Amino acid sequence: MALTIEQVRAKSAAKLVGLIPCVKAAAEALIDRSYALGIPIVVTQGLRTFAEQNALYEQGRTKPGSIVTNARGGYSNHNFGVAIDFALLTNDGRAVSWDTKLDGNRNGKADWNEVVAAAKALGFTWGGDWKTFLDLPHFEMTFGLTTAQYRAGKCPTQAQINAILKLIEGDDAMIAEQISALQKTVEEQAAVVQAQAKRIESLEGKAKLGAIPVWATQACVNAKLAGFIDMTADGSYDFYRFVTLLDRAGMFVKEAK
Repeated sequence: MALTIEQVRAKSAAKLVGLIPCVKAAAEALIDRSYALGIPIVVTQGLRTFAEQNALYEQGRTKPGSIVTNARGGYSNHNFGVAIDFALLTNDGRAVSWDTKLDGNRNGKADWNEVVAAAKALGFTWGGDWKTFLDLPHFEMTFGLTTAQYRAGKCPTQAQINAILKLIEGDDAMIAEQISALQKTVEEQAAVVQAQAKRIESLEGKAKLGAIPVWATQACVNAKLAGFIDMTADGSYDFYRFVTLLDRAGMFVKEAK
């Protein structure tokens, strides 16, 4: 994995704004626990306003695109900061994937299912378990409240919040140790890449000669006059040797006319 945990966390930070605190904490824990499994993820959706929800509802109905929700504004748990959507991140963090069969950490299990299991252990319910309109990237934590109750102003009880916080804190030490080990691996890989880059740069530098060897000077002049090359400096030993052999074989004009 090329990404550090800080880089992975940063990619989701903006989407966690507006979630109720314990759901935000659970989402952050899910990112960390997934990373510890060798699976970088990103939260692609968190709190959604009523207007944003209505615009999404219109997609595939009155606007172009496929239908992605059956909920109007005020009827989605996203509207109350208790739901998130996620995607898998590629190891370099440049793209996302919704491939539910991908086994990026190569442990014989689908990464998607491993993330789902981690989310459930944190108290989330999964949209993939719904009987109708499966929503595979969706997790929510409703605390037994309906959207109607949320619209009416009801909130989770302190006991419900404490229960979630207890789940989050359960494996903190183990997760921190796993993340530390992964972080060390990422740093070691980065050091190897940097060392290889310096080695390549060094070899390339050694291959180039600072000046044309005396024995190849006339051959390079002839090759340039014949239009075979447009520059002669910074070549390698093998380059000058090849030009010289071609010159001796009579491939170039020997003198300018």
